[in-house]
Amino acid sequence: MAPKLLLLLCLFSGLHARSRKVEEDEYEDSSSNQKWVLAPKSQDTDVTLILNKLLREYDKKLRPDIGIKPTVIDVDIYVNSIGPVSSINMEYQIDIFFAQTWTDSRLRFNSTMKILTLNSNMVGLIWLPDTIFRNSKTAEAHWITTPNQLLRIWNDGKILYTLRLTINAECQLQLHNFPMDEHSCPLIFSSYGYPKEEMIYRWRKNSVEAADQKSWRLYQFDFMGLRNTTEIVTTSAGDYVVMTIYFELSRRMGYFTIQTYIPCILTVVLSWVSFWIKKDATPARTALGITTVLTMTTLSTIARNSLPRVSYVTAMDLFVTVCFLFVFAALMEYATLNYYSSCRKPTTTKKTASLQHPDSSRWIPERISLQASSNYSLLDMRPPPPAMITLNNSVYWQEFEDTCVYECLDGKDCQSFFCCYEECKSGSWRKGRIHIDILELDSYSRVFFPTSFLLFNLVYWVGYLYL
Repeated sequence: MAPKLLLLLCLFSGLHARSRKVEEDEYEDSSSNQKWVLAPKSQDTDVTLILNKLLREYDKKLRPDIGIKPTVIDVDIYVNSIGPVSSINMEYQIDIFFAQTWTDSRLRFNSTMKILTLNSNMVGLIWLPDTIFRNSKTAEAHWITTPNQLLRIWNDGKILYTLRLTINAECQLQLHNFPMDEHSCPLIFSSYGYPKEEMIYRWRKNSVEAADQKSWRLYQFDFMGLRNTTEIVTTSAGDYVVMTIYFELSRRMGYFTIQTYIPCILTVVLSWVSFWIKKDATPARTALGITTVLTMTTLSTIARNSLPRVSYVTAMDLFVTVCFLFVFAALMEYATLNYYSSCRKPTTTKKTASLQHPDSSRWIPERISLQASSNYSLLDMRPPPPAMITLNNSVYWQEFEDTCVYECLDGKDCQSFFCCYEECKSGSWRKGRIHIDILELDSYSRVFFPTSFLLFNLVYWVGYLYL
């Protein structure tokens, strides 16, 4: 019995060992199909020998083909994000991947490997273009978690060098149409020391690409597109090839509509409420007028905080200024109405005076109807008002204050197109003039102010948005 048991155990162990061998063989076969395989030790040695040979007599201070022909730099830019754009500082921020490609015949090599992909440690060992961004205020290269640089060398000497940059670039915004303005913000770069006889930049086909705009921080702007140009700039140091990318931006009006335009319009409309308040309610109409004027002053100050201190008038400045003038005119309308209303006082009283009869040398007492507050006397040599009625040896007329009566009745016009009193309507000096009753100024204002403000808005919005 024991020998049989021993034989079964040996057979079982042999089968188990065979199954393990089959599984290991299958694992090796599957793993051989994966791409994550380390390079053989011979290739590591080959690359090390290639680099050591290339750099043995390499001088990184000299550009490729020096003294023979200019070095041609092909440029590619991938725009990762744009924004924010600062109108006050006249600048915008941009995050890009900047790629430069050129050929250096000194770095040619013969090997089964056609491309050497190297990290940033190799960057400082070869010649690199001295590219600068001419309109950058500040620029920062990314170093986390390692320097964001890439270097590739082809066996024919072609080199690709890329790096990631965040640049605060200057953009001279023209704010005449603010906040309905559109801008072309440039990103300008060129060589710092090599003129066009030694270094030439050129764009590759489809050389400027942009990422998805969902992560961009433009906030107040819409990205309308981009374009790139090449030009030659002449300086005292020589002629340089200058490359420029223009980013087309259009401002959104939502913020300024809510913060400035709507409050200004409502304040102007609020100032018209005084036209429906009785002219005798001086405290109410004065308080309303002063409040709306101060409100417009505050809105004007707030609107200017989002702008640099430019010397020209922007579209928003024009709108706020006109709204301020409408509010101020509404206050002045009541001041005018109150002044001329105080000149007219219809109550009359009688006062006795002695007048000389024209046909006799004796004096006849006459009763003259005058206003109780009048300061007239018989010694006053000014002619009486023309509208007099003689009844029962008494003369009656309606009297006005000194400054009002003689402006109207001495043949002088109160105002060019306004008539203060009924007596002003007559006379040759009134011919050809429009009669406007100054006491009905509120009625005229209820029509004139809304109509003129509506007309201004029509011209303003059509002019700035469509012309």
